[in-house]
Amino acid sequence: MKNLIRMLALPAIALVAIGGLAACGSDDEGTVTGTAATTTAERTITAEASVPTIVVRSAGPVGGVEELDYTSGDTVRFRVRSDVADHVHVHGYDLMKDVAAGGTVAFAFPADIEGVFEVELEERAVQIAELQVNP
Repeated sequence: MKNLIRMLALPAIALVAIGGLAACGSDDEGTVTGTAATTTAERTITAEASVPTIVVRSAGPVGGVEELDYTSGDTVRFRVRSDVADHVHVHGYDLMKDVAAGGTVAFAFPADIEGVFEVELEERAVQIAELQVNP
C-alpha cells in the first residue's frame, strides 16, 4: 500500500512543480517573470534572491535611473550587469567596483549612512541608480 501511495504521490508532486514553473515565463534576457518574480524593465527582483539587478546597455541604465530604497540598518544589495566596462561608484559610501563589458558586479554593504546617494558609471559620469537610505 505504501508503495502505491509513493507511486501516485511522485507524479502529483512533479505536476505541481511543473505547474508552478509554467506560471512563470521568461524573456529573451533570461529574466524570470510572473508569480515567482517582479520585473521592472530589465531590473529584476527574484523571489529567491531579492536582489535588484541594474542592466546597463549602451552605457545607460535600461528603463532609466533605478531607485533603490533601504532603511538604516538594512543591508544594501544590488547587482549591475553591463555591456560596457567601467567602474561602478556608490557616492556617499565611496564604494567602487569594476564591471567588465558583458559582466556583472554585486554590491552588499550595511546601510549605515542615511541620505540620498548617486550610483554611477564613474568613467562615463552616467547615473544608473539613486540609493536612498531612510531612518
